[in-house]
Amino acid sequence: MRMLVLGAGLQGSACAYDLLQNPDVTEVRLADLKVDHLAHFLAPYSGKRLLPTHLDVRDADAVRAVMRESDAVMSAIPYYFNLELATLAAEVGVHFCDLGGNTEIVFKQKELDAKAKAKNVTIIPDCGLAPGMVNILAQYGIDRLDEVSAVRIFVGGLPQKPEPPLNYQIVYSLEGVLDYYTTLSWVVRNGKPTQVKALSERVPVQFPKPVGELEAFHTAGGLSTMAWRYEGKIPTMEYKTLRYPGHAQLMEAVREMGLLDLEPVDVKGSKVVPRDAFIATVGPKLTKPEGKDLVALRVTVEGKKGGKSQTIAFDLIDRYDDKHGISAMMRTTGYSLSITGQMQARREVGPAGVHTPDECMPPKKYIDELAKRGIEIRETIS
Repeated sequence: MRMLVLGAGLQGSACAYDLLQNPDVTEVRLADLKVDHLAHFLAPYSGKRLLPTHLDVRDADAVRAVMRESDAVMSAIPYYFNLELATLAAEVGVHFCDLGGNTEIVFKQKELDAKAKAKNVTIIPDCGLAPGMVNILAQYGIDRLDEVSAVRIFVGGLPQKPEPPLNYQIVYSLEGVLDYYTTLSWVVRNGKPTQVKALSERVPVQFPKPVGELEAFHTAGGLSTMAWRYEGKIPTMEYKTLRYPGHAQLMEAVREMGLLDLEPVDVKGSKVVPRDAFIATVGPKLTKPEGKDLVALRVTVEGKKGGKSQTIAFDLIDRYDDKHGISAMMRTTGYSLSITGQMQARREVGPAGVHTPDECMPPKKYIDELAKRGIEIRETIS
Protein backbone atom coordinates (compact mmCIF):
# COMPACT_ATOMS: atom_id res chain seq x y z
CA MET A 1 0.00 0.00 0.00
CA ARG A 2 1.19 3.50 -0.87
CA MET A 3 -0.20 6.04 1.59
CA LEU A 4 -0.33 9.83 1.52
CA VAL A 5 -0.57 11.79 4.78
CA LEU A 6 -1.34 15.49 4.43
CA GLY A 7 0.05 17.50 7.34
CA ALA A 8 3.27 16.84 9.25
CA GLY A 9 2.05 18.23 12.58
CA LEU A 10 1.28 16.20 15.69
CA GLN A 11 -1.58 14.10 14.32
CA GLY A 12 -0.14 13.67 10.83
CA SER A 13 3.18 12.51 12.30
CA ALA A 14 1.40 10.02 14.57
CA CYS A 15 -0.64 8.78 11.61
CA ALA A 16 2.53 8.30 9.53
CA TYR A 17 4.26 6.48 12.40
CA ASP A 18 1.36 4.06 12.75
CA LEU A 19 1.28 3.39 9.00
CA LEU A 20 4.98 2.55 9.09
CA GLN A 21 4.38 -0.20 11.66
CA ASN A 22 2.54 -2.19 8.98
CA PRO A 23 4.98 -4.00 6.64
CA ASP A 24 2.27 -4.10 3.96
CA VAL A 25 2.57 -0.30 3.72
CA THR A 26 5.40 0.09 1.21
CA GLU A 27 5.44 3.89 1.10
CA VAL A 28 4.29 6.74 3.35
CA ARG A 29 4.45 10.16 1.74
CA LEU A 30 4.24 12.78 4.51
CA ALA A 31 3.38 16.06 2.81
CA ASP A 32 3.36 19.61 4.15
CA LEU A 33 4.66 23.09 3.45
CA LYS A 34 7.58 22.39 5.77
CA VAL A 35 9.03 18.91 6.17
CA ASP A 36 12.59 19.81 7.18
CA HIS A 37 12.20 18.80 10.84
CA LEU A 38 10.25 15.60 11.32
CA ALA A 39 9.07 14.29 14.68
CA HIS A 40 11.89 12.42 16.44
CA PHE A 41 9.99 9.13 16.42
CA LEU A 42 9.93 9.23 12.60
CA ALA A 43 13.69 9.70 12.23
CA PRO A 44 14.52 5.95 11.91
CA TYR A 45 12.20 5.67 8.88
CA SER A 46 13.24 8.70 6.81
CA GLY A 47 14.69 7.86 3.41
CA LYS A 48 13.44 4.26 3.48
CA ARG A 49 9.67 3.91 3.29
CA LEU A 50 8.98 7.42 4.59
CA LEU A 51 9.10 10.17 1.96
CA PRO A 52 8.89 13.74 3.34
CA THR A 53 7.30 15.77 0.54
CA HIS A 54 6.99 19.53 0.17
CA LEU A 55 3.39 20.31 -0.77
CA ASP A 56 1.07 23.29 -0.68
CA VAL A 57 -2.45 21.85 -0.41
CA ARG A 58 -3.77 25.01 -2.09
CA ASP A 59 -2.02 23.90 -5.29
CA ALA A 60 -4.69 21.66 -6.80
CA ASP A 61 -2.49 20.31 -9.61
CA ALA A 62 0.28 19.34 -7.18
CA VAL A 63 -2.23 17.68 -4.86
CA ARG A 64 -3.76 15.70 -7.74
CA ALA A 65 -0.30 14.51 -8.77
CA VAL A 66 0.58 13.04 -5.35
CA MET A 67 -2.93 11.64 -4.89
CA ARG A 68 -2.61 9.69 -8.14
CA GLU A 69 0.45 7.92 -6.71
CA SER A 70 -1.42 6.79 -3.58
CA ASP A 71 -3.84 4.07 -2.54
CA ALA A 72 -5.35 6.17 0.24
CA VAL A 73 -5.07 9.76 1.49
CA MET A 74 -5.30 10.82 5.14
CA SER A 75 -5.75 14.52 5.90
CA ALA A 76 -4.42 15.85 9.20
CA ILE A 77 -4.50 19.53 8.28
CA PRO A 78 -6.99 22.24 9.34
CA TYR A 79 -10.62 21.33 8.64
CA TYR A 80 -11.23 24.23 6.25
CA PHE A 81 -9.14 22.52 3.55
CA ASN A 82 -11.04 19.24 3.72
CA LEU A 83 -13.86 19.96 1.29
CA GLU A 84 -11.49 20.89 -1.53
CA LEU A 85 -9.21 17.95 -0.76
CA ALA A 86 -12.12 15.49 -0.70
CA THR A 87 -13.30 16.95 -4.03
CA LEU A 88 -9.87 16.34 -5.56
CA ALA A 89 -9.77 12.79 -4.17
CA ALA A 90 -13.17 12.01 -5.72
CA GLU A 91 -11.96 13.51 -8.99
CA VAL A 92 -8.74 11.45 -9.03
CA GLY A 93 -10.38 8.29 -7.69
CA VAL A 94 -8.49 7.66 -4.45
CA HIS A 95 -9.75 6.80 -0.96
CA PHE A 96 -9.75 9.81 1.39
CA CYS A 97 -10.31 10.36 5.10
CA ASP A 98 -9.79 13.35 7.40
CA LEU A 99 -9.94 14.46 11.03
CA GLY A 100 -12.90 16.73 10.31
CA GLY A 101 -14.44 18.57 13.24
CA ASN A 102 -16.74 20.90 11.30
CA THR A 103 -20.15 19.39 10.62
CA GLU A 104 -21.19 21.97 8.01
CA ILE A 105 -18.20 20.94 5.89
CA VAL A 106 -19.06 17.26 6.38
CA PHE A 107 -22.52 17.87 4.92
CA LYS A 108 -20.89 19.53 1.90
CA GLN A 109 -18.50 16.59 1.54
CA LYS A 110 -21.52 14.27 1.45
CA GLU A 111 -22.56 15.99 -1.78
CA LEU A 112 -19.58 14.23 -3.39
CA ASP A 113 -21.24 10.85 -2.84
CA ALA A 114 -22.13 10.22 -6.51
CA LYS A 115 -18.62 11.14 -7.68
CA ALA A 116 -17.02 8.82 -5.13
CA LYS A 117 -19.34 5.97 -6.14
CA ALA A 118 -18.53 6.53 -9.82
CA LYS A 119 -14.82 6.13 -8.99
CA ASN A 120 -15.50 3.20 -6.60
CA VAL A 121 -13.75 4.88 -3.65
CA THR A 122 -14.73 5.83 -0.11
CA ILE A 123 -14.50 9.32 1.40
CA ILE A 124 -14.76 9.31 5.20
CA PRO A 125 -14.67 12.62 7.11
CA ASP A 126 -14.48 12.96 10.92
CA CYS A 127 -12.05 10.08 11.55
CA GLY A 128 -10.16 11.15 14.67
CA LEU A 129 -11.00 10.65 18.32
CA ALA A 130 -14.02 12.95 18.58
CA PRO A 131 -15.59 13.03 16.12
CA GLY A 132 -14.50 9.59 14.97
CA MET A 133 -13.80 6.89 17.55
CA VAL A 134 -16.61 7.98 19.86
CA ASN A 135 -19.18 7.92 17.04
CA ILE A 136 -18.17 4.39 16.01
CA LEU A 137 -18.60 3.24 19.62
CA ALA A 138 -21.96 5.01 19.91
CA GLN A 139 -23.19 3.34 16.73
CA TYR A 140 -21.96 -0.03 17.96
CA GLY A 141 -24.12 0.37 21.04
CA ILE A 142 -27.12 1.62 19.07
CA ASP A 143 -27.01 -1.36 16.73
CA ARG A 144 -27.14 -3.83 19.63
CA LEU A 145 -30.26 -2.47 21.35
CA ASP A 146 -33.85 -2.87 20.19
CA GLU A 147 -34.76 0.62 21.33
CA VAL A 148 -32.47 3.53 22.27
CA SER A 149 -33.50 6.30 24.66
CA ALA A 150 -30.19 8.16 25.15
CA VAL A 151 -26.64 8.35 23.80
CA ARG A 152 -24.11 10.25 25.91
CA ILE A 153 -20.52 10.83 24.80
CA PHE A 154 -17.78 12.14 27.11
CA VAL A 155 -14.16 12.60 26.04
CA GLY A 156 -11.20 14.79 26.90
CA GLY A 157 -7.45 15.18 26.58
CA LEU A 158 -5.90 16.06 29.95
CA PRO A 159 -2.52 16.47 31.66
CA GLN A 160 -1.56 13.55 33.88
CA LYS A 161 -0.31 16.09 36.41
CA PRO A 162 -2.68 19.10 36.30
CA GLU A 163 -1.40 22.54 37.29
CA PRO A 164 -3.71 25.36 38.45
CA PRO A 165 -5.47 27.56 37.64
CA LEU A 166 -6.78 25.87 34.45
CA ASN A 167 -5.49 22.33 35.16
CA TYR A 168 -4.97 21.94 31.42
CA GLN A 169 -2.17 21.66 28.92
CA ILE A 170 -2.29 22.02 25.15
CA VAL A 171 -2.72 18.60 23.55
CA TYR A 172 -3.72 20.01 20.16
CA SER A 173 -4.36 23.48 18.69
CA LEU A 174 -5.37 26.03 21.35
CA GLU A 175 -7.26 27.87 18.60
CA GLY A 176 -9.29 24.72 18.04
CA VAL A 177 -10.03 24.37 21.75
CA LEU A 178 -11.26 27.96 21.95
CA ASP A 179 -13.45 27.45 18.89
CA TYR A 180 -15.15 24.59 20.73
CA TYR A 181 -15.54 26.77 23.86
CA THR A 182 -17.23 29.59 21.94
CA THR A 183 -19.37 27.75 19.34
CA LEU A 184 -22.90 26.53 19.97
CA SER A 185 -23.11 22.75 20.35
CA TRP A 186 -25.64 20.53 18.57
CA VAL A 187 -27.44 17.97 20.75
CA VAL A 188 -30.67 16.00 20.35
CA ARG A 189 -33.46 16.90 22.78
CA ASN A 190 -36.88 15.28 22.56
CA GLY A 191 -35.80 13.80 19.25
CA LYS A 192 -34.90 17.14 17.66
CA PRO A 193 -31.47 18.67 16.89
CA THR A 194 -31.05 21.59 19.28
CA GLN A 195 -28.23 24.03 19.97
CA VAL A 196 -26.91 24.67 23.46
CA LYS A 197 -24.21 26.97 24.77
CA ALA A 198 -20.66 25.65 25.04
CA LEU A 199 -19.32 25.08 28.58
CA SER A 200 -22.89 24.68 29.88
CA GLU A 201 -24.72 21.92 31.81
CA ARG A 202 -21.66 20.75 33.72
CA VAL A 203 -21.91 17.32 35.36
CA PRO A 204 -19.39 15.18 37.30
CA VAL A 205 -18.12 11.98 35.67
CA GLN A 206 -16.26 9.38 37.74
CA PHE A 207 -13.27 7.43 36.43
CA PRO A 208 -11.05 4.97 38.32
CA LYS A 209 -8.19 6.49 40.32
CA PRO A 210 -5.76 8.11 39.78
CA VAL A 211 -7.93 10.01 37.25
CA GLY A 212 -10.89 10.26 39.62
CA GLU A 213 -13.67 12.81 39.17
CA LEU A 214 -13.81 14.90 36.01
CA GLU A 215 -16.38 17.43 34.85
CA ALA A 216 -18.24 17.22 31.54
CA PHE A 217 -19.72 20.15 29.59
CA HIS A 218 -21.06 20.85 26.12
CA THR A 219 -18.72 21.63 23.23
CA ALA A 220 -19.30 21.59 19.48
CA GLY A 221 -18.54 19.03 16.78
CA GLY A 222 -18.45 15.69 18.58
CA LEU A 223 -21.82 14.30 17.46
CA SER A 224 -21.03 15.06 13.81
CA THR A 225 -24.01 14.18 11.57
CA MET A 226 -25.50 11.74 14.11
CA ALA A 227 -27.69 14.53 15.50
CA TRP A 228 -29.55 14.61 12.17
CA ARG A 229 -29.33 10.89 11.32
CA TYR A 230 -31.25 10.07 14.48
CA GLU A 231 -33.70 12.97 14.47
CA GLY A 232 -37.06 11.63 15.62
CA LYS A 233 -35.51 8.21 16.37
CA ILE A 234 -33.48 8.72 19.55
CA PRO A 235 -34.85 11.19 22.14
CA THR A 236 -31.53 12.26 23.69
CA MET A 237 -28.02 12.51 22.23
CA GLU A 238 -25.22 14.69 23.53
CA TYR A 239 -21.48 15.14 23.36
CA LYS A 240 -19.51 16.69 26.22
CA THR A 241 -15.83 17.46 26.76
CA LEU A 242 -14.07 16.25 29.91
CA ARG A 243 -11.78 18.43 32.03
CA TYR A 244 -10.66 18.54 35.66
CA PRO A 245 -13.28 20.14 37.97
CA GLY A 246 -13.40 23.94 37.87
CA HIS A 247 -11.96 24.39 34.38
CA ALA A 248 -15.26 25.15 32.64
CA GLN A 249 -16.30 27.82 35.15
CA LEU A 250 -12.99 29.65 34.69
CA MET A 251 -13.17 29.47 30.89
CA GLU A 252 -16.80 30.60 30.92
CA ALA A 253 -15.76 33.69 32.89
CA VAL A 254 -12.94 34.37 30.41
CA ARG A 255 -15.39 34.04 27.51
CA GLU A 256 -18.11 36.20 29.09
CA MET A 257 -15.60 39.00 29.73
CA GLY A 258 -14.94 39.13 25.98
CA LEU A 259 -11.39 37.81 26.10
CA LEU A 260 -12.18 35.20 23.44
CA ASP A 261 -13.96 37.60 21.06
CA LEU A 262 -12.85 37.87 17.45
CA GLU A 263 -13.87 41.51 16.95
CA PRO A 264 -10.80 43.81 17.23
CA VAL A 265 -10.68 46.35 20.08
CA ASP A 266 -8.61 49.52 20.37
CA VAL A 267 -5.59 49.13 22.66
CA LYS A 268 -3.56 52.34 22.96
CA GLY A 269 -4.19 53.20 19.33
CA SER A 270 -3.71 49.70 17.93
CA LYS A 271 -6.39 47.24 16.85
CA VAL A 272 -6.09 43.95 18.75
CA VAL A 273 -8.21 40.81 18.45
CA PRO A 274 -8.90 39.71 22.05
CA ARG A 275 -8.62 36.00 21.23
CA ASP A 276 -5.26 36.52 19.52
CA ALA A 277 -3.98 38.31 22.61
CA PHE A 278 -5.34 35.53 24.85
CA ILE A 279 -3.63 32.82 22.78
CA ALA A 280 -0.34 34.73 22.69
CA THR A 281 -0.43 35.25 26.47
CA VAL A 282 -1.85 31.97 27.72
CA GLY A 283 -0.58 29.60 25.02
CA PRO A 284 3.03 29.50 26.25
CA LYS A 285 1.85 28.89 29.83
CA LEU A 286 -0.23 25.89 28.71
CA THR A 287 2.52 24.45 26.52
CA LYS A 288 4.25 21.74 28.53
CA PRO A 289 6.98 20.10 26.42
CA GLU A 290 7.70 17.62 29.20
CA GLY A 291 4.08 17.26 30.26
CA LYS A 292 2.53 13.83 29.78
CA ASP A 293 -1.12 13.60 28.84
CA LEU A 294 -3.98 11.14 29.04
CA VAL A 295 -7.22 10.68 27.12
CA ALA A 296 -10.39 9.77 29.03
CA LEU A 297 -13.45 8.53 27.17
CA ARG A 298 -16.88 7.20 28.04
CA VAL A 299 -19.73 6.44 25.67
CA THR A 300 -23.05 5.21 27.08
CA VAL A 301 -26.02 3.96 25.08
CA GLU A 302 -29.23 3.52 27.09
CA GLY A 303 -32.35 1.70 25.94
CA LYS A 304 -34.06 -1.68 25.85
CA LYS A 305 -33.12 -5.17 24.75
CA GLY A 306 -35.73 -7.93 24.76
CA GLY A 307 -38.11 -5.62 26.61
CA LYS A 308 -35.66 -5.01 29.47
CA SER A 309 -33.71 -1.82 30.23
CA GLN A 310 -30.07 -2.04 29.28
CA THR A 311 -27.08 0.30 29.15
CA ILE A 312 -23.99 -0.43 27.06
CA ALA A 313 -20.94 1.58 28.12
CA PHE A 314 -17.51 1.92 26.54
CA ASP A 315 -14.59 3.30 28.58
CA LEU A 316 -11.01 4.20 27.73
CA ILE A 317 -8.08 5.69 29.60
CA ASP A 318 -5.05 5.99 27.33
CA ARG A 319 -1.73 7.50 28.42
CA TYR A 320 1.36 9.10 26.93
CA ASP A 321 3.69 6.57 25.26
CA ASP A 322 6.95 7.00 27.20
CA LYS A 323 8.92 4.66 24.97
CA HIS A 324 8.31 6.57 21.74
CA GLY A 325 7.37 10.02 23.05
CA ILE A 326 3.91 9.96 21.48
CA SER A 327 1.06 11.64 23.35
CA ALA A 328 -2.22 9.93 24.18
CA MET A 329 -4.05 12.47 22.02
CA MET A 330 -1.79 11.63 19.07
CA ARG A 331 -2.31 7.90 19.65
CA THR A 332 -6.09 8.09 19.86
CA THR A 333 -6.48 10.63 17.05
CA GLY A 334 -3.60 10.02 14.62
CA TYR A 335 -3.76 6.23 14.94
CA SER A 336 -7.54 6.31 14.35
CA LEU A 337 -6.92 8.19 11.10
CA SER A 338 -4.27 5.65 10.10
CA ILE A 339 -6.56 2.69 10.87
CA THR A 340 -9.29 4.23 8.72
CA GLY A 341 -6.95 4.83 5.77
CA GLN A 342 -5.57 1.30 5.92
CA MET A 343 -9.03 -0.26 6.11
CA GLN A 344 -10.10 1.86 3.13
CA ALA A 345 -7.09 0.73 1.10
CA ARG A 346 -7.90 -2.91 1.96
CA ARG A 347 -11.56 -2.24 1.07
CA GLU A 348 -12.74 -3.28 4.51
CA VAL A 349 -15.12 -0.31 4.75
CA GLY A 350 -17.84 0.61 2.37
CA PRO A 351 -19.73 0.64 0.18
CA ALA A 352 -18.20 3.24 -2.13
CA GLY A 353 -19.38 6.78 -1.49
CA VAL A 354 -19.15 9.41 1.26
CA HIS A 355 -19.85 8.19 4.79
CA THR A 356 -19.04 9.25 8.34
CA PRO A 357 -17.26 6.53 10.38
CA ASP A 358 -20.42 5.55 12.28
CA GLU A 359 -22.13 4.85 8.95
CA CYS A 360 -19.50 2.56 7.44
CA MET A 361 -16.86 1.36 9.91
CA PRO A 362 -17.06 -2.30 11.08
CA PRO A 363 -16.91 -1.59 14.83
CA LYS A 364 -15.43 -4.88 16.06
CA LYS A 365 -12.65 -4.79 13.49
CA TYR A 366 -11.92 -1.16 14.39
CA ILE A 367 -11.84 -1.91 18.14
CA ASP A 368 -9.54 -4.89 17.49
CA GLU A 369 -7.18 -2.63 15.51
CA LEU A 370 -7.07 -0.17 18.41
CA ALA A 371 -6.29 -3.02 20.81
CA LYS A 372 -3.31 -4.07 18.67
CA ARG A 373 -1.90 -0.61 19.41
CA GLY A 374 -2.52 -0.88 23.14
CA ILE A 375 -5.61 1.34 23.00
CA GLU A 376 -7.99 -0.81 25.04
CA ILE A 377 -11.73 -0.11 24.91
CA ARG A 378 -13.50 -1.63 27.93
CA GLU A 379 -17.15 -2.55 27.48
CA THR A 380 -19.72 -3.07 30.24
CA ILE A 381 -23.40 -3.97 30.03
CA SER A 382 -25.82 -3.21 32.84
